[in-house]
Amino acid sequence: MKPMRAWLGARVAVAATSALDFILPPHCGACGAETSAHGAFCTACFGRLRFITAPHCRSCGVPLAAEGLADAAGVCARCTHKPPVWGQGRAAFVYNDAVRDVILPLKYADRTENARLLGHHMARAGQDVLARADLLVPVPLHRRRLWTRRYNQSALLASAIGRSSGVALGVDVLQRKRATRRLAHMGPAARQAEIVGSIKLRARWRDRIAGCHVVMVDDVLTTGATLTACASVLLSAGAARVDVLVAARTLWSDMEDISRADIENQHIHVNLTV
Repeated sequence: MKPMRAWLGARVAVAATSALDFILPPHCGACGAETSAHGAFCTACFGRLRFITAPHCRSCGVPLAAEGLADAAGVCARCTHKPPVWGQGRAAFVYNDAVRDVILPLKYADRTENARLLGHHMARAGQDVLARADLLVPVPLHRRRLWTRRYNQSALLASAIGRSSGVALGVDVLQRKRATRRLAHMGPAARQAEIVGSIKLRARWRDRIAGCHVVMVDDVLTTGATLTACASVLLSAGAARVDVLVAARTLWSDMEDISRADIENQHIHVNLTV
């Protein structure tokens, strides 16, 4: 009887999937075009994506043109000169127009299904750090922004990663004590100044975080200001190690453009206040 029940169960699952595909055809998470399966990119968008594979910096996740551009530990020159507070960093994609078209609808247009798509590739990119992780912790949103958006995209990504990797999820470990301005168009200095002192550990986790190997989850890594603030709080609370896993990360050249914009913004601010 058991083989028969298993066979019938499989047939029902196939029929249900076929019916769902008929009612709601699978579509590309970036452009919306129909695809052959749910949770896939269309051929055109797949070709525009830049997957991050070896060689890459083991600290910040940035792709490297050659292994010789990293030291013996696999760390890029920038991270060797100024190591991040976290241990290792992994990213699934280079941040470009193609992956932006998946991330921004997830954040601002209720395309929550994109979290599963991105989470699948994040779990692939971070499988080595996930293999020894005890807890997934998403970057928190302030309650005001959470009320407006109705969900935390980083928590959805962490949940998708947890389902595929089996790592426990601590969705409420961290809290934003105050609302911060949007960091997207700020440079490193402005981001650091804006985020400092805004993250805290929730009281009920104080005795539970000690000794844990935590993987912080976020959508995009740019300057690392927010992840630095989060990782610092966790390490101060006794976490044994904090690693970072993101959907996409910007290239150093893009971050240098942001730095120049930050300097220009500061110059404008000075002129306006004189």
